[in-house]
Amino acid sequence: MSTNRIYLSQSHLSGNEEKFVFSQPNWIEVKGENVQGFETDLEHYLGNNSFVAALSSGTGALHLALVLLGVQSGDEVLCQSMTFSASANPIVYLGAIPIFIDSEPDTWNICPNALEEAIVDRISKGKKPKAIIAVHLYGMPFKYDEIKALSVKYEIPIVEDSAEALGSTYKGKKCGTLGDISIFSFNGNKIITTSGGGALVSKEGKVKEKAIYLATQARDAAPHYQHSEIGYNYRMTNICAGIGRGQMQVLEKYVSLRRQMHQEYVDFFANQDGVSVLTESGSDFFSNHWLTAITVNAKKITGKTSEALRLVLEEANIESRPLWKPMHLQPVFEHYPYYGRTISEDLFKNGLCLPSGSNLSEEEKRRIFSELQYFFQ
Repeated sequence: MSTNRIYLSQSHLSGNEEKFVFSQPNWIEVKGENVQGFETDLEHYLGNNSFVAALSSGTGALHLALVLLGVQSGDEVLCQSMTFSASANPIVYLGAIPIFIDSEPDTWNICPNALEEAIVDRISKGKKPKAIIAVHLYGMPFKYDEIKALSVKYEIPIVEDSAEALGSTYKGKKCGTLGDISIFSFNGNKIITTSGGGALVSKEGKVKEKAIYLATQARDAAPHYQHSEIGYNYRMTNICAGIGRGQMQVLEKYVSLRRQMHQEYVDFFANQDGVSVLTESGSDFFSNHWLTAITVNAKKITGKTSEALRLVLEEANIESRPLWKPMHLQPVFEHYPYYGRTISEDLFKNGLCLPSGSNLSEEEKRRIFSELQYFFQ
């Protein structure tokens, strides 16, 4: 049996990418047919009158989303605490203030109750937040109806962080089409990849145009280089977009493979006391299961912890990873306001992400489940 490294989520090329990348061999820049083609592919996939701007990263897309919503220095932005730091960093790029919100236990995403508590309290302090950043964690949709109701009630727009959720849906609507502005990531470990890259999704063509303008250094329409606004170097390259076009052709297949791997974990842990698998809480939710994540209750399984499991897997050269450490616990963010209880903190203490790639071989799966069996026996 091979002992090669098994990764948490590895890029998975389909073989379709090369024909797009080399269809324009001399266009190795941020122009070319692939960029517009990739945007069109995404717009057709998402439907729902979506307008897509292909960018260099999901982080850049979040940054531009906040710029487009008018967030400025000193403003406050509500942000899910349990997420990757890229969800929160763009707030600080703008000199704004992140207000972190706890999770709820069903989806592990932003808690509607804690969110409303934060909104009411910030307004009472004379500081109405400018935006809500809600994340579909590990591909699991957040409770959109509840968050949208608060968005409408208090007139605060939603930035939908779908970095991990391409292929997921909420009540049949594709994630990435739910926010006032939405974003995707196509980093190398995502469902599909452009090696590095992201996208901003809006409901209006003029927002897409403005995003592209800002992403290409905000160059005015003039024969010389003229700039009336501060711009950014955030446009996706033609080569990366070509990779993305090839990946779009296998998106549904890769989602199916991730969901299949998730179900194998669900079946394995079905009779294991003390282990819970993050899965859909009802028919409204459809997750791409980008990563399968579990929690281990050491009180129910004496001596068994998520960290002990991680070390056993690592000894077998199998990558796993603790859940995201909540932002309000991070040294760089711990001085910012936080609303909620300890749900996200408890998830971090007891949670682990397991190998979930769409290209896991049957032999690799046998190795994974063999180590899990050994640990829990």
